[in-house]
This record gives sequence, structure tokens and C-alpha cells, in this order.
Amino acid sequence: MPVLPGAEPFRHEGGEVGVLLCHGFTGSPQSLRPWAEYLAGKGLTVSLPLLPGHGTRWQDMQLTGWQDWYAEVDRALRELLDRCERVFVFGLSMGGALTLRLAAKHGDAISGIVLVNPANKVHDPLAVTLPVAKHFIRSTPGIASDIAKPGSDEVGYDRVPTRAAHSLRKFLQLVDAELPQVTQPLLLLHSPQDHVVPPADSARVLARVSSTDVTETLLEQSYHVATLDHDAERIFEGSFAFIGRLAQDMDSREGAEAGG
Repeated sequence: MPVLPGAEPFRHEGGEVGVLLCHGFTGSPQSLRPWAEYLAGKGLTVSLPLLPGHGTRWQDMQLTGWQDWYAEVDRALRELLDRCERVFVFGLSMGGALTLRLAAKHGDAISGIVLVNPANKVHDPLAVTLPVAKHFIRSTPGIASDIAKPGSDEVGYDRVPTRAAHSLRKFLQLVDAELPQVTQPLLLLHSPQDHVVPPADSARVLARVSSTDVTETLLEQSYHVATLDHDAERIFEGSFAFIGRLAQDMDSREGAEAGG
């Protein structure tokens, strides 16, 4: 199936600092493309992959699960680690959960992570029926384009495939158990008004990670897809400043070690 216009993956070869961006469930790289282009414009090496089953039609997603989505971001991360001196990982929604698992598994190889409205749990009361319901109900209404800014739309599916939703639920349970393994510096930005992922998910992440360098920012003017919303520039500028601060700290430490 052809990729939806705007949903194509993005790659930019820049300097020795690399950033991997992970998009959300039923979404596409389009939701993070302005962020990726901003970082590329700052001279960074940027990778924004298209997750398997995404960016075409929802029926294609029925054939994929969390193992496929995670394998794609893990592959992209390993490419950046081979190419760059320092690598950061950013994620939106389920992309935030993918980011957290990468952080738990790759440890100090990742210099820092940025999460925007990260998903931690499927809150729909009917989610417990998914193991059975997925055999009888193929899809439910979509979750794309939860955006406050008029005229801003997300390229995502208008239906949620139930098989994929069941896989997402299992994945989020797995990631929640791994949160104490996350130790990297963390910038978490979340929207008090989010109609897809409640603020409780961000609170859960902050409470369970082992990171000691943690910054929390509220996105008061935006809904779930904040990277396409009123607070987008705050996210872009804040994440770049986060990279700059950490890179400077690392350079200072390395210089002191070399001098000592």
C-alpha cells in the first residue's frame, strides 16, 4: 500500500549529535515532522522512522504488533549509535513508551530522553475484553487529531484496529514494569487537557523512573498531539536547549577527566 501523503519517514545527516524521534499509535511521522525539521535545521543528525503497519491504512496495522514497532525504533537507534557520538531519543504518546523501553534496554548509550504526553496505560474500561473482542470486532473509532489549534490536523487512522490495540495494552504493561531501569536525564512535557492520554500517565512515569535529572513542563495550550499544536515551538526549543545543556555537561566532564 502507498504511504499516505506526509506520513513518509524522515532522515537528515547532520553533526555528531543524533536524535531519534518515535511517533504514536495509529499516527505517522507527520505528527513529528516539524520537530524533526527544526532539529535538523540546528545541525543535528535526525531519524524519524515510520512504524510498521502505520501510515497506509488501518487494515495493515492488524498484521503488526508491539514487537514490530519496537524492532523498528531499535534498528533506527542502533544506526544512530554507529553514526553519532551522542544520541537522544524523543517520543510522542506510544512513541514515548517506545522511548522509555529503549532507555531501559540501552542504558548509558542514550544521553537523554524527551517525552511528550507519553502513554502508560490503555484506560478504556473495555480494554480488558480485547483478548476476546479482537476476534469479533475488527476496529473501533480512531484517536487521531486531538489538537486544539484550528486548521492543524494529524495524518493518522480514523479507526483503531483491535488486534493492534490488544498488543499495545500488553506493551504498555511491559514498559511500566521496566520504568525503574530508566536512568537517563528526562524532559517530560504534557498537556493538562489531553483527550487521549490522561495526565495520570505522565505522573506514573515520573514516579517510577530512576532518573535524577528530571524536568517537567506543562503544555497549557495544547491537547494530545502537542507537537502540532499551540505549544509546538516550546517543545522544539525546550528539547534543543535540553540537548545543549547535557552536551555541555558531558563535554565539561570529559575535559576534566582528560585533564586529571
